[in-house]
Amino acid sequence: MKKIAFIGLGTMGFPIAKRLISSGHQLSVYDVSKKAMSKFSKDEARLSNSAEDAAIDVDYCITMLPKSEDVHDAILGRKGAINNLKKNSMVIEMSTILPDVTHSIHQKLSDNNIYMIDAPVGRTPNEAVSGELLVIAGGEAKHIEIAKPILEIIGNEIIHVGSLGSGIKMKLVNNYMSMVGMVMTAETISFAKKVGIEQDKAVKVLQGTAAGKGQINVNFPKKVLAGDLTPDFPLKMGLKDISLALQLGTETGLSLNLGRISKEYFALAKKFDRQDQDCTAMLHLVEDIANLKKEK
Repeated sequence: MKKIAFIGLGTMGFPIAKRLISSGHQLSVYDVSKKAMSKFSKDEARLSNSAEDAAIDVDYCITMLPKSEDVHDAILGRKGAINNLKKNSMVIEMSTILPDVTHSIHQKLSDNNIYMIDAPVGRTPNEAVSGELLVIAGGEAKHIEIAKPILEIIGNEIIHVGSLGSGIKMKLVNNYMSMVGMVMTAETISFAKKVGIEQDKAVKVLQGTAAGKGQINVNFPKKVLAGDLTPDFPLKMGLKDISLALQLGTETGLSLNLGRISKEYFALAKKFDRQDQDCTAMLHLVEDIANLKKEK
């Protein structure tokens, strides 16, 4: 049994804290929301009046908060956890925040002989309840190992992606793909409906193609990521197809903004002599364009 301060009892924090309690750990909990605090009884956890109070005599302090400034205040603020965290305790920072904030907090904690890892999570509140989250951890290997018994209660997959700050960087990379994918999916379904395809049938088709299953799962692993650029479908054909799709969109009154931006990339393939390479060579094309901008 470990003593844990848990700060931030929102959509993800609440079920994670509950799991830690049900696993036998002794928690002191804190949230600025009285409603969030009311979900815990005094028999379950010590109800704290500040992050500073929650951190009294704990082995771990876990933060799961909405914004960078919330995390900074909870750990380093006037009533922050740092005021009571003992030497050789550990902060497990699980929020989605700016990496620079993660590093500045780590520096201050390190000066006070307090360990820290960043361990944001992937998946949904349902997996938080069942303990099947994906934990994306950054920090020293020995510190990840120390935290592992706690992390294994929270998630069924723990990936140590690098040094401190790497966890949140990877989470932001993942969220970038997720949010762009939201727009792409919405544009695509809207496009299908606009040209007269029934929504349920469009969804069924898309779920059975590489487009719907995701290039990171289907084509990228077997082609560009395996070092194979021989064309299953070349970039020049990708340019043709996206051009045709955009023309159809224009005829039906849709702007298809992501498609227009994407066409610009496909159109640059010839400039970098990649037009006959597989479409997944878009990875290298994006890097080519970035390097050209850097050189300028």
